[in-house]
Amino acid sequence: MRPKLTVRNLYKIFGKNTQAALERLRRGEDKAEILAQTGATVGVQDASFDVEEGEIFVVMGLSGSGKSTLVRTLNGLIEPTSGQILIDGEDVARADAASLRRIRRDKIAMVFQHFALFPHWTIAENVAYGLKIRGISRDARRARALEVLEQVGLAPWADSLPADLSGGMQQRVGLARGLAADPDILLMDEPFGALDPLIRRDMQAELLTLQKTLKKTIVFITHDLNEALLLGNRIAIMKDGRIVQTGTAQEIVTTPADDYVAAFVADIDRGRVFTADDVASDAITIQLRDTPVREALRLMEKHGSHALYVMDGKRVAGVVTYRDLAACEMDTSTPSPTIRGTMITDYPTAACDTQLHELYGPAGQGLPIAVTDDADRLVAVIEPGDVLAHLSGDATANGADANGKEAAHVQPG
Repeated sequence: MRPKLTVRNLYKIFGKNTQAALERLRRGEDKAEILAQTGATVGVQDASFDVEEGEIFVVMGLSGSGKSTLVRTLNGLIEPTSGQILIDGEDVARADAASLRRIRRDKIAMVFQHFALFPHWTIAENVAYGLKIRGISRDARRARALEVLEQVGLAPWADSLPADLSGGMQQRVGLARGLAADPDILLMDEPFGALDPLIRRDMQAELLTLQKTLKKTIVFITHDLNEALLLGNRIAIMKDGRIVQTGTAQEIVTTPADDYVAAFVADIDRGRVFTADDVASDAITIQLRDTPVREALRLMEKHGSHALYVMDGKRVAGVVTYRDLAACEMDTSTPSPTIRGTMITDYPTAACDTQLHELYGPAGQGLPIAVTDDADRLVAVIEPGDVLAHLSGDATANGADANGKEAAHVQPG
């Protein structure tokens, strides 16, 4: 399927002699040299990426990296010097004035860091501004404004003035204004950058909640790597106008493309980057019935496992450990013991999207963590040692119990 947005070999150079500067760039000269020789400033150089429909694509970089210039070329606010910007296959970079107006009206909207609300208009009127300039009737734009204000939790303030709202609430108005025209693509240029940290976290959570329902294609600009890792399905990191790496949060943290990216991610809390799904392995299971202890021990020894989950049909009944089963077998007071007597029913669980930092406590129980789906079915397990290995950056390590039995995982039989 064709990407919603495609950018290929995009350049933006400011000043005079832009074509001469472009040729110098293509020959490998750096920004500083080009500025000295031509007086031209390189904003973006040779940027290429795709954004899939419904994806949050984060462009992250420090001040002066070119990220805001890049996002403004996507809707034609800044005309690129060279390259392609395709929205549903239509090249924005080569669109005439009428086509560009249509694209901005029907396909794309932008949310800025500074809300720029009209102070003497009500919140609903501010939200409906884009619809007003499109000639939508008063009643229709009022109805649409109320609809999106409901989505961002501001319906009770529809007839209030901006001065009556906090900074975070005003930024929600800015978001609602961007959503009012129901654009395919939402460009967000550091929209939460001016907010206090607590309000900023609330807005990040709000955006993720909205995205589950709206499924917009979002290009999100930020200088904050933690924000990028939290929000982005994929992330592009920029430096000196270039994209130096594109990938998922996990890819960027585990395999940084160069020393620049590695320095960025060095102090990142990996527990907030990885989820249970990233570290889980296939589960080794056994059916409850009246399974003898010896049978369970043989299965563990075959796979080098120190624990396995016990299934009652398709439902998890509990977990048994090698240590407990071995002790039970040595107890001669119980002839032909079964696994029922040693089964632990208070076992740790996690959802697939549980962040790794939330598994510190469960991992401390020393039992494999059961990863379950929405129907509470066992889909995988996580060894406690694997949690610690990913947090330390050694994702190849495996947990081992006191008996030296390393965990192994196989598909349920």
